[in-house]
Amino acid sequence: MNKTIGFIGCGNMAKAMIGGLVRSNIINEDNIIASARTKETLEKVRNEYKIRTTLDNKTVAREADYLIIAVKPYMHEDVLKEINKEINKNSTVITIAAGISIGYMKRLLGEDIKIVKAMPNTPAMVGEGVTALAFDIGIEEASKLEIENIFNSFGRTEILDESLIDGFTALCGSSPAYVYMMIEAMADGGVLQGIPRNQAYTMAAQAVLGSAKMVLETGLHPGELKDNVCSPKGTTIEAVAKLEEKGFRSAIIEAMRVCAEKSRQLTKHN
Repeated sequence: MNKTIGFIGCGNMAKAMIGGLVRSNIINEDNIIASARTKETLEKVRNEYKIRTTLDNKTVAREADYLIIAVKPYMHEDVLKEINKEINKNSTVITIAAGISIGYMKRLLGEDIKIVKAMPNTPAMVGEGVTALAFDIGIEEASKLEIENIFNSFGRTEILDESLIDGFTALCGSSPAYVYMMIEAMADGGVLQGIPRNQAYTMAAQAVLGSAKMVLETGLHPGELKDNVCSPKGTTIEAVAKLEEKGFRSAIIEAMRVCAEKSRQLTKHN
């Protein structure tokens, strides 16, 4: 990719993205530039990833073909007002913050600026993220493909209408927390059966990882994979029956419903 990618903000998610880009070799390190508020942060990023850094957000805005706004939602207004006269009119601005809409971005930057709403989740930090991308109108197919490649460098992407982003937040953005809770509970159950704590966490996490990989790689319906484990009068169907009795699936669905609703309440529209 012969473009310049700029990051305003160098938090954990930005560093996960930069690391993915560098490891994938889809772009030269010299074509990545990032800004942050402190010299200490920039020094760490520069030493680890060998990219260009600056304390000046405006410099990043001027140079970037793809400008990624990687600051907290409450910081967006100040940052966008700071850089709105510096952005190259041919560049595309990408926000990765929850609660920030395309309309909100265009109101602060101008209707002629091309915007992408991206929602990566935290497993991006280990190269296994999933990102929802919602594209503004007028973005060319070649640019869409390059943006997908950026986010595929640390996981996989799904293209969604912006109206579905709140649902994605519940399904993928917040769901690592649900899965961590399940792993913790599974490990507790293992400890109850006498398995040492450290081993219990490792085994529970690997069981979840392997199960997810089965869904992705076999293409089989999760229900079919579940049925394949449940032998008649066996141990697994006994456990599944108890989970159903306790409302396991309905609890997850309800948690996602309230999560999506909260996301809708927080979103800043135009």
